[in-house]
Amino acid sequence: MGSISLQNLSIIAGAQLFRDLSVVIADGDRVGLIAGNGLGKTTLLRIIAGLTEATSGDVVRSRGLRLGYVEQDVAKGLMGLTMRDAVLAALPPADRDADAWKADVALDGFDTPWEMRDRLVGELSGGWQRLMLIARVWVSEPDALLMDEPTNHLDLAKIFRLEQWLNREARNVPLLVASHDRDFLDAVTNRTLFLRPGTSRYFPLSYTAARAEIEREDEAQLAQNERDLKEATKLRKQAAKLKNIGINSGSDLLITKTKQLKDRAAKIEERVVETHKSARARSGSPTAAPMRGCWWASRTSRSPPPSAHRCSVSKNCTSSRASALCCSAATAPANRSS
Repeated sequence: MGSISLQNLSIIAGAQLFRDLSVVIADGDRVGLIAGNGLGKTTLLRIIAGLTEATSGDVVRSRGLRLGYVEQDVAKGLMGLTMRDAVLAALPPADRDADAWKADVALDGFDTPWEMRDRLVGELSGGWQRLMLIARVWVSEPDALLMDEPTNHLDLAKIFRLEQWLNREARNVPLLVASHDRDFLDAVTNRTLFLRPGTSRYFPLSYTAARAEIEREDEAQLAQNERDLKEATKLRKQAAKLKNIGINSGSDLLITKTKQLKDRAAKIEERVVETHKSARARSGSPTAAPMRGCWWASRTSRSPPPSAHRCSVSKNCTSSRASALCCSAATAPANRSS
């Protein structure tokens, strides 16, 4: 089918969304894209689709690769068309008469009732509009699929049908999908990309397994941050003592040593803050999928501990979660059964 190669891709849109992202999406790769709302998922998909430019870096596609991009919103120009005609309009005008059957085949994939196909798009429910958008992309026979929140507005029956479709009709097509529905991600993906302002993380695992792995790594990083901050504090105390001795003795050597200790402490603190910000930005909102519950409660069968926990890195963090993810906004793609 081909591949998509992201090479040192960075986006700064007011704030840095991600930087130096290098990933290859090849045959057999079904990638779940995870980030908080407004933190780069749609932007990355649009960059890959060629609809916007990255701040730096490159997107390299296999020669002749046909990308299918399922956006979140229905274009106003489609609202006055029937569902069938909206799908058919995705084909080149010269091919529509001869290939009109392709629109019905694409809609067959979602068990679309015949009477539904003659209704205006503007009269359809949000769920049927979403499936129409997917059928529009599929009718053009893409070599790879980009999907932005495809389960939005879908009831559970339609979500299960979409899962079946992706694992059957679209099983051989490389996939990059942004979603807040972790059951959906586990059902259709085999890789997970966590977008972060610092170093984004890519795992050859479906969402739940990848989430567990990144939590383990974040806990280890938090422990390292605590050790680093203690070291920085120690260095600053040493610098303060040397400064006083240097001033009293008039020693330029001690003053120079003081500056070196402060610089070392500042670099450590800067590194800790960077990793902390990156961890905070990795989670997605749980509100997009149906039948949501508290993500943290669904994972632990209990509420977060009531004891106050003050983050040692960010003074703005007031989470009560005494864990490595204290500041990461305890939200993530949610489980439909929670």
